[in-house]
Amino acid sequence: MKVILQQDVKGQGKKGQLIEASDGYARNYLLPRKLAVEATADNVNKMKMQDKARKAQEAAEKAEAQAVAEKLKSCTVQIKAKAGNGGRLFGAVTSKEIADTLKAQHGLEINKAKIVQEEPIKSFGTYTLKCKLGYEVTGTVKVVVSEE
Repeated sequence: MKVILQQDVKGQGKKGQLIEASDGYARNYLLPRKLAVEATADNVNKMKMQDKARKAQEAAEKAEAQAVAEKLKSCTVQIKAKAGNGGRLFGAVTSKEIADTLKAQHGLEINKAKIVQEEPIKSFGTYTLKCKLGYEVTGTVKVVVSEE
């Protein structure tokens, strides 16, 4: 019996996949637990439409991520921080601070988790940080830390 999986089923397949399952397994396990629906022409057509809509949404989100990456190239984030002797900062410049300042100065809203810092920024200077924007799109943002 052909069924369309509504959820991931271990050993069978992923959500949205059309699989061939034995009649008893489908009728007694998959269908009553709503893990799958029977692969009628209507359900197959609905599955194809959902897949098409999902792909279109992913393409739009990827294009948006690429547009944000282009905007990030021209952005320079100015952060002012207090420091002690020898130019060492009190604390560190965090990705949350960078994200907040980026939104305030340039109007770009990026989640702090997407900003990648190999090590915390603890001194003045210019830094280039990567931003993982999703869909294998990465951008770079230039951060200038200066004295308050």
